[in-house]
Amino acid sequence: MFATFDRARKPLARFTAILSLMWLAACSIPAQVGLTQDTGQTIDPSAPVQVALLVPGAAAGAGDAFISSNLENAARMAIADLNGVAIDLRVYNTAGNPVQAAEVATAAVDDGAQIILGPLFGEAANAAGVAVAGRNVNVLAFSNNPGIAGGNVFILGPTFANTADRLVQYAGRQGISRYAVVHGDDTAGQVGRDAIANAVRSNGGQVTTIEGYALTQAGVAEAAPRIVSAARASGTDAVFYTGDPSADLPFILNGLNSAGLSPSEAQFLGLTRWDANAEVFANPAAQGGYFALPDQALQAQFENRYAAIYGGSPHPLAGLAYDGIAAIGALVAQGKSDALTKGGLTTPEGFQGTGGIFRFLRNGQNQRGLSVATIENNTVSILEPAPRSFGGPGL
Repeated sequence: MFATFDRARKPLARFTAILSLMWLAACSIPAQVGLTQDTGQTIDPSAPVQVALLVPGAAAGAGDAFISSNLENAARMAIADLNGVAIDLRVYNTAGNPVQAAEVATAAVDDGAQIILGPLFGEAANAAGVAVAGRNVNVLAFSNNPGIAGGNVFILGPTFANTADRLVQYAGRQGISRYAVVHGDDTAGQVGRDAIANAVRSNGGQVTTIEGYALTQAGVAEAAPRIVSAARASGTDAVFYTGDPSADLPFILNGLNSAGLSPSEAQFLGLTRWDANAEVFANPAAQGGYFALPDQALQAQFENRYAAIYGGSPHPLAGLAYDGIAAIGALVAQGKSDALTKGGLTTPEGFQGTGGIFRFLRNGQNQRGLSVATIENNTVSILEPAPRSFGGPGL
């Protein structure tokens, strides 16, 4: 018997694993519905805005204390960067637990919170949103689970749908329109599969075949010839992978390559950060593949400033807390009492974040400006930079 793939324990590889946890646990929880009105508190823009920051603390698992401290650091860093906007930030510990998340969200509103930033994990974010929906308080969750978005819950985490749409649009400009979707048979793979298929169809492309594989070495070996045969028989000109670079991606790339499918026959695309694992960099099958990245110059600027202030590199998720405060500050600075309502939060102009521009959508999801990158000679090369404003190419 082959074991399931173990995730690598490198910083960026751990980031890809945590991104899955941000939504994975909440996949079976229904999104909040029935709140179609302009949710959210009205404020006095001349008074300090009370923001509750919900973090997992130290009890939810190894490393969560580090993530929590980094989220708070980034939030306070963003507050210090605001010009003329006062924010009263209070921090609450959810322990990564949905019951406690609901309790502390309620306590935060009792304490006067006008908007909630966090929590991190999907179930906790969903529970917090439900708990304060009747109090008409909006939640900017760090989750990337579209299943919890809607009503009074907005997600800050990068979504598969946004990444898939960016890559399909770019590929379409290169003349690519017929896609095979190759996914792992787990929840992340299935959600990624659906995001890719939706992006292809909404951009006028065609899904030629959808092929899954079990997350074991034996499963990949069994599936690879079948996937190659289906791709060729259906006239595919691109293969879009959901694979995690710290787990199954290197194996499925190698499997399809061994079965005879190379990047010279079809364009490869990846839904995840292929730069997260050096093993992918060196893989011949990854050369020339498309994947998406945040604006690297802006991300480096944030990381360098954080390190200068706090004496160490930030956790890759820390920027989400900075982005949330930056959005709140930008809206309050306009001097409008409805700054924190759904109407205010979903301003089409969006906001400048640590990894580029972003904006909230009416359905509670988000759109982020991303770069399109590839791997050439074992290094990352940017094919198309992230847009710096909404309405142009790449969005």
